[in-house]
Amino acid sequence: MSGWLQTPLTEALGCRYPIVQTAMGWVADANLVIATTRAGGFGFLAGATIPAHELEGEIRQVIDATGGSNFGLNFHMFQDNAAQCVDLAIAYRLRAVSYGRGPDKQTIARFKAAQVLCIPTVGALKHAIKAVELGADMITIQGGEGGGHTGGVPSSILLPQVLDAVTVPVIAAGGFATGRGLASALAAGAAGIAMGTRFLMTRESPTPKATLERYLKVNDPQQVRVTTAVDGMRHRMIENRFINHLEQAGPFGRLRIALGSAWQWKQHTGMSLGHMAGVFLRALREDPSALSQVVMAANQPVLLQRSMVDGQPDDGILPSGQVAAAIGELLSCQEVIEGIAREAEQCFDSLLARQGSQRPANQPISIGEPL
Repeated sequence: MSGWLQTPLTEALGCRYPIVQTAMGWVADANLVIATTRAGGFGFLAGATIPAHELEGEIRQVIDATGGSNFGLNFHMFQDNAAQCVDLAIAYRLRAVSYGRGPDKQTIARFKAAQVLCIPTVGALKHAIKAVELGADMITIQGGEGGGHTGGVPSSILLPQVLDAVTVPVIAAGGFATGRGLASALAAGAAGIAMGTRFLMTRESPTPKATLERYLKVNDPQQVRVTTAVDGMRHRMIENRFINHLEQAGPFGRLRIALGSAWQWKQHTGMSLGHMAGVFLRALREDPSALSQVVMAANQPVLLQRSMVDGQPDDGILPSGQVAAAIGELLSCQEVIEGIAREAEQCFDSLLARQGSQRPANQPISIGEPL
């Protein structure tokens, strides 16, 4: 590997390539993180959907298979076992944690004391600035092209906005699946890229065959659209029967669907009735009309489970970036990562060749340095 792909990300995370595998619920398990790590990328375990009694075992499985704790854990502070996620990340000295709705300054201080890097994911400039104020070590920005909860600003606009506003390294996500994309992000000043859909659509992904086939059938980016029907927020996913049904249902219909999902999630996780009731009561106090959205938001894991675990792509949700339309086959993580790295280096080498200049092979590119 030449110096083109040596960036602040590879230096901080200790991976060979500036490529991050995101923590997709029910998808980013130990096996996917192991495959990503062995191939030279950096992987995050999806702590939000790994049952509490299995979480430590998943962490140990990755450590035993890769020979270290050079991977990350994703979690949300609203999940029932958030404290367990924090404690395990610190106890095992994981390289990093990622999160959306982030922890407070005190929790971040605990991570920093243990030298666990904090890498939140944001979809807006103001959230990036706030995350850095709270102590983020790096920022992942997700443009509107990305899957799952996503903002409305495309990566091509959001990335330079955040780069101008913060001093920590920035990782670009949303619409990336190729070496050309990695090269463009690095040239713009990013420290690397993060991908979810591309890793979901790999041979090591635990996603059932029926669901993967549904992803592979997508050939038009417009089939991967944004809906607010699930929890009132922008959510990009592949259109299916469940989403159409949810969008057409009235307020009471959505509440009935939400309560059914909540009960299934309680059965899976062992969540106490008290905790579930607390979610309902907070929602009623804050906005009674949005109760179904709040309940659905708290129980999205079971909606994901139907498609990502049970193999019923029409009965759950199918989070996806628009880039799914450009992916036509299932490769291994190694083939994906090495192919992206190789193509990115070729892009840089070709650009220099056209300019008639040359950079020594062992001289790393300075992120933000004009080509």
